[in-house]
Amino acid sequence: MRVVELIAWHVRIPLRKPIRHASYTRSESDNVVIGCRLEDGTIGFGEGVPREYVTGESIDEAMTMLRRTRWPEVLADPQSFSEVLSRVESLRLHGGGADPRGCRGNAARCAVELALLDAYGKHFGQPLSAVTQVLAPDLYQPRSQVRYSTAITSAEGFKAKAAALLMRLYGFRQCKVKVGIAGQNDVKRLRDIRRWIGRHVDLRIDANEAWKPDEVVQRIRELEPFGISSVEQPVAHEDAACLRQVRSQISTPIMLDESLCSMADAQQAAAAKTCDLFNLRLSKCGGFIPSLRLAQFARQQGLGYQLGCQVGETALLSAAGRHFACSVRDIWYVEGSYDRRLVRERLSREDITFGYGGMAPALSGPGLGVAVDESSLHRVAVRKEVLLG
Repeated sequence: MRVVELIAWHVRIPLRKPIRHASYTRSESDNVVIGCRLEDGTIGFGEGVPREYVTGESIDEAMTMLRRTRWPEVLADPQSFSEVLSRVESLRLHGGGADPRGCRGNAARCAVELALLDAYGKHFGQPLSAVTQVLAPDLYQPRSQVRYSTAITSAEGFKAKAAALLMRLYGFRQCKVKVGIAGQNDVKRLRDIRRWIGRHVDLRIDANEAWKPDEVVQRIRELEPFGISSVEQPVAHEDAACLRQVRSQISTPIMLDESLCSMADAQQAAAAKTCDLFNLRLSKCGGFIPSLRLAQFARQQGLGYQLGCQVGETALLSAAGRHFACSVRDIWYVEGSYDRRLVRERLSREDITFGYGGMAPALSGPGLGVAVDESSLHRVAVRKEVLLG
């Protein structure tokens, strides 16, 4: 069954409120959406969220890499679902220059991968979660529902206390707090948040590369009395080597995010012993299948992993994340499915936003299990390019 049409949209997704952390503040998100049509008329969609400060990939570069790829040579004509998975795993986009970490173009690749898996999943009657069962049976653990974590970003003072109390009343069991934001007192914020969110909520922090190597130990030690369960990306990627020594001086597990975008990054981190956990974000890591492989590698190395998300992702990536979360074992934390709470255009007809306590059901339909609202897609489209067809 051949792909006869492949279309790329640059979409601009408005957020319901500005989101601020140590690396960036944004009120909208520039995403890539791919539409894929098979010769029997089946249509699939996928999404990627380029972040230049993470993978070095801008929205313009993502669109250029998609345009330059020779799609008839890449897609071929798979005859079975297992053959689809084999071909999709080998998918590579046209290079965008030097890429020693192997992550340039990951968001664009993720969008294409998900569109293909959505279309072929519908054609063969297979949900995206079946990819885990086929390609990573050692990870496969199906579940009927998943519990999402929540987050407190830049709120401080009364707003931080109110946010913490709201999270507690809404029944969340896990919360991530952004720290290292210029002009804020992290110790006071964490003290207030811990008091109002309660001692039973799992509280972790994310510094988004905010701290320098010579201060990171002190910063973490100041916050450890508030019962933090992990600290995410405390230093810039270029300084990550210092984390081996940092780990020996603190009691809190360290999670890599900006420094964990590819298998090359994972292998480097494991060899250098710079972390305890990987943050797997589908777009950042190149898609569903590369994220599965990173989870497998982490387990082999005795490391943990969480499923992260991108600020500004719509229901397309949320649905893919739901399938991952409901089919992969041993995930420490699950982030995502903020949909109607964060974006003004979720791009799907269904609302798959998590409910009370962060709970959300598995998606059982074929492919991604959601239908795209094409009127919404057209409202946010900045440009459209036909890649094939």
